[in-house]
Amino acid sequence: MSPRHLSRLTALLVAAVLTCSLFPVPGRAATLPAAVDGQPMPSLAPMLTRVTPAVVNISSTTRVPVRDAYFDDPMVRQFFGLPATPRERVEQSLGSGVIVDAARGYILTNNHVIAGADDISVTLQDGRTFKGKLIGTDPATDVAVVQIHADNLHALPLSDSSTLRVGDYVVAVGEPFGLGQTVTAGIVSALGRSGLGDSSYQNFIQTDASINPGNSGGPLVNLRGELVGINTMIFSPSGGNVGIGFAIPSNLTSEVMKQLIAHGKVQRGSLGLQAQAITPRIAQALKLKDSKGVVVTGVSDGSAAARAGLQPGDVLTSLNGKPLHSVQQLRNTEGLLPLGSTLQLGIVRAGHAQQVNATLAAEKLATLDGGQLDPRLAGVRFSELSQAQRDQGWYGAAISAVQPGSRAAQAGLSPGEVLIGVSNQRITSLRMLRGLAGVHLRQLVLVVADAEGSHYVLIN
Repeated sequence: MSPRHLSRLTALLVAAVLTCSLFPVPGRAATLPAAVDGQPMPSLAPMLTRVTPAVVNISSTTRVPVRDAYFDDPMVRQFFGLPATPRERVEQSLGSGVIVDAARGYILTNNHVIAGADDISVTLQDGRTFKGKLIGTDPATDVAVVQIHADNLHALPLSDSSTLRVGDYVVAVGEPFGLGQTVTAGIVSALGRSGLGDSSYQNFIQTDASINPGNSGGPLVNLRGELVGINTMIFSPSGGNVGIGFAIPSNLTSEVMKQLIAHGKVQRGSLGLQAQAITPRIAQALKLKDSKGVVVTGVSDGSAAARAGLQPGDVLTSLNGKPLHSVQQLRNTEGLLPLGSTLQLGIVRAGHAQQVNATLAAEKLATLDGGQLDPRLAGVRFSELSQAQRDQGWYGAAISAVQPGSRAAQAGLSPGEVLIGVSNQRITSLRMLRGLAGVHLRQLVLVVADAEGSHYVLIN
């Protein structure tokens, strides 16, 4: 056989071997070896067989009144013969959740997955679907607890998220884009992220494990299959994953969950002080050596700060032994620690450094029954804005409760919104709102605001 023919035969044999490798003959399994050089091939599959049964799909349905400043006028509706009940549109939301208590059927998810939902449906990995009961929500941390009644549930154990390190491997599980249960892996990219999104108190885990729409509320787990966080948001110019995702640490969600189960809401502690960042001009006026820390601008009577002896003009330089850099850091610590926790504060007063201890007490917010203002507001409870809301620049009166079925609820008023105007009058505080008691308006037009902006609510 000539060298030319031998070379051609060799090429044909190589092509045949490659073809068999890429396209194996039916009936012959093409599998990876169980081990290489005596070492087993690494795989997340064994861990995920324990994790994925605890991950659920959550779908919620919300009926939202269709607002129209013209056709919501009762006289206009009567003239055109329109029904008295405003039109509604149905909004649906899809997200994920994770079972953390199999015996009682408790599921952790995000508040934004079920916010304002009229109906909640929970689908398990095995295909079973159950009606979910909302136990409680905490918009300030974007955490919610849902309960289902079912047998043979699987729950994830919670890990101590304070032991996480940058570089630790983590896995995200959820249902992105409604595709079905999906697993992605990555590492912890950063810890203690804040100043993101709409939640007031933030201590996010940042990860490059892919998180996309629909992953919200799903678990972030370590390689032992323990829950270390709840996937909640992404940073992306396109709306899809670019390797910057955020999860709420399990220690925080655990504390919030305990309070939601016990009280239906979170009872937060407060120092009862107002503070601001130190600018070079403030530092010069206070004769400070540098601009580190925050300066106390006010102390509420009877507050934890007052009992600890804090005064306006004090400079807070450290918090629980760590340097204090911003007002946001101070508020995060207040909001993320359980009620009754003791904070160790390093302060500078008149040029002298000292340490004081302050125990977080419940923030006392004045409330007002809407029925005292106007019979059409019966079932609505207003309250003062929290310190966290004021720090974010909010003004007005918080809408803390709206009774289902009330006229206000039918008109579209929702808890968590902030009342900033009544008719043509701007409302900056609960005290100003209280001053409207006894003023009879022919048409009650409320201006309310939320994270998405402001809108009108007309109550007939």
